[in-house]
Amino acid sequence: MTWYHSTFSTPTGAFTLAVNAAGAVVAAGFGPPDALPLPPAECHLISDTGLAAAAREQVLDYFSGRRREFDLALAPAGSEFQLRVWQALQKIPFGKTRSYGELARQLGSSARAVGRANATNPICVIVPCHRVIGADGSLTGYSGGMDNKRWLLTHEGALDPALV
Repeated sequence: MTWYHSTFSTPTGAFTLAVNAAGAVVAAGFGPPDALPLPPAECHLISDTGLAAAAREQVLDYFSGRRREFDLALAPAGSEFQLRVWQALQKIPFGKTRSYGELARQLGSSARAVGRANATNPICVIVPCHRVIGADGSLTGYSGGMDNKRWLLTHEGALDPALV
């Protein structure tokens, strides 16, 4: 199996995404390619901006404020429960947040299980795990870094810049 990656500049710094041979996004992360969630051991990671072009353009449009929703094929690898959580994340609208407890009630699970699945989301930004916050409105952990989570939520208008 081969993943094709593209690294590019965003207002938060370098961002890397990877797609499979069909062009479906399999991973995304802040930083260089080694910041991506680990691909399967038998996977080869190759730099290729062609296959990743559509995803790169949509992510750049998001960061520039021209896009609020993504229209990309996604192929994250995870358990049935993780996939359910990641699908629920995609339904959180731009500029809105949900608590772990709200998602847990929606999915018939526990906040802890939802939090674990959220933390293992391999496709950040596109699958908006940054929109999940604590029940008290606090910003909880984010694998992309708390500064990036604050930036994303402020960018979307979900966080008052005066509070940042």
